[in-house]
Amino acid sequence: MELYQLGYFIEIARQRSFTRAAGRLHMAQPALSQQMKNLEAELGTPLFIRGRKEVQLTAAGKAFLPRADGLLAQAEAAKAVVSDVAQLRGGKLTLAAIPSVSAGLLAEVIRRFSTQHGQVALQLIEGSSEHVADCVESGQADLGFLQLPASKSAFKSLTLITEPFVLLISKTHPLARQKSVLLRQLSAESFIFYKGRARDTALEACRKSGFEPRIVCESGELGTVRALVAAGLGLAVIPRLAAGSLPEDILMVPIREPKMQRQIAAVWQKGSVPSPAAAALLQLASGVGSQEESH
Repeated sequence: MELYQLGYFIEIARQRSFTRAAGRLHMAQPALSQQMKNLEAELGTPLFIRGRKEVQLTAAGKAFLPRADGLLAQAEAAKAVVSDVAQLRGGKLTLAAIPSVSAGLLAEVIRRFSTQHGQVALQLIEGSSEHVADCVESGQADLGFLQLPASKSAFKSLTLITEPFVLLISKTHPLARQKSVLLRQLSAESFIFYKGRARDTALEACRKSGFEPRIVCESGELGTVRALVAAGLGLAVIPRLAAGSLPEDILMVPIREPKMQRQIAAVWQKGSVPSPAAAALLQLASGVGSQEESH
């Protein structure tokens, strides 16, 4: 059963005539009659009582008419939904991101996207890089924003920025007056570590600088990390994006040696093509990422 056959059937029922229906459909009457014979054969019952002057519906035809109308309406609605998604007039886009990226990079991207494509519903999931990867791999999220590396076998990726790690320090700390620091200078300090892959990077850098950091607290919340630094509990080595907007009692000091950095990338399922909404957001993210790197 084809959708066009349903349209033919409905038009014949409306016109009560194969001749008039054929004229409205701009097709030859024999071709229309053959299509209805094919439909009746598939359904296993006659749909029309073919009179000399007028065509009437059989009991089966009367029962079939509202269902044929409904099927065509559903098909038209489905086409409209697809068109809206393709033209960015509707649909939904789900993003997964690590918190530092959602706050520091995606906020501007989402603002621009919503301004340009306000009819597309956006959902944001936050978590570790591992959680972001799981969301994309399972199909829960259309796009993920995480710290590389990501599984090459599972994802396609677009690197957005390469950002340095910085030192967050209380304004009253003696090192706050320095323009930059060597990580080995901090061997006697207490540290607040930011959980996730950033923690692993910071820990490895400390060890390569010849010391095991004394960790007094770990948190997955950036606000907590900043508050503990401001309280003088310790120092924090975090990515620049994670520093965010700092209060007056915290300073951000560059780390001169060793060179510490991470790559942030957008990822999506390998073998899939990003939806029009995802492609539009990727383009915006790429532009914002280039601006971040130039600062």
